[in-house]
Amino acid sequence: MFARQIVRLTALAFSLLAASLPAQAGRLIDMEIVNRNSGETLVNHPHRGQHYVAGNPGDRYAVRLVNRSGERVLVVLSVDGVNVVNGETAASNQSGYVLAPWERAEIAGWRKSQQDVAQFYFTSLPDSYAARTERPDNVGVIGAAVFREKAVPPPLVHYAQPSAVAESQAMDSANRAAGSNAPAAAKSMRESARLGTGHGQREYAPIQYTEFERASRSPSEVLNLRYDSRHNLVSRGILPKPRPSLWQPNWRKPDWQDAQPFPGDFVPDPRS
Repeated sequence: MFARQIVRLTALAFSLLAASLPAQAGRLIDMEIVNRNSGETLVNHPHRGQHYVAGNPGDRYAVRLVNRSGERVLVVLSVDGVNVVNGETAASNQSGYVLAPWERAEIAGWRKSQQDVAQFYFTSLPDSYAARTERPDNVGVIGAAVFREKAVPPPLVHYAQPSAVAESQAMDSANRAAGSNAPAAAKSMRESARLGTGHGQREYAPIQYTEFERASRSPSEVLNLRYDSRHNLVSRGILPKPRPSLWQPNWRKPDWQDAQPFPGDFVPDPRS
């Protein structure tokens, strides 16, 4: 009996720990999804080398980024294969958000200007921003390409005499802000429909431009996080089935493909 209690306590502790972990933990940043309607952080569900969260159709959400390093980093963020800053098909060499050392930021929408964003919200695939701009192939994945900043060499010190040193100055200014989100129209959709991200209501979320020179052409790390409705994640075997009394038969598996967070990094096939 004592052994069983130990097992149960261990299992409980493990589940609580899993719930507290970020959806995607990298070496440079952590990435997680926040449901803005409820305020909860969506739980990470690892499955066969991928990470999944269950979104609720109609709910607004934000991508929370946490800089784990003591240096500035650039995060090129994509949702459904689309760059959230410029709206282009996402590629890792594009613009993104600069985070100060240890900074935490919540990106809550598609960047519309330096002053506002259009909120992220979970919706049906046909209503997603990617599908409405004729790019539905990569709906269901959120990606972050992270770049270190190129080190700035120390200023040269000029000696007029062995005992006198000429003065030298170095200034580096950085000011960035991450978007927030706001309310979005809750779209009605079938439970079995695949989930995407909509282009919601406008919300005030000011930013400023800053200079950032990348230390390398390739990102230091790339984080991928996939999402869908809880219904679909259960039907695909990523989440466990509910108890038999709650299980609804005849759930139809949705079509699913291996969506890419940065499809612009690859050369497309020519048109036939």
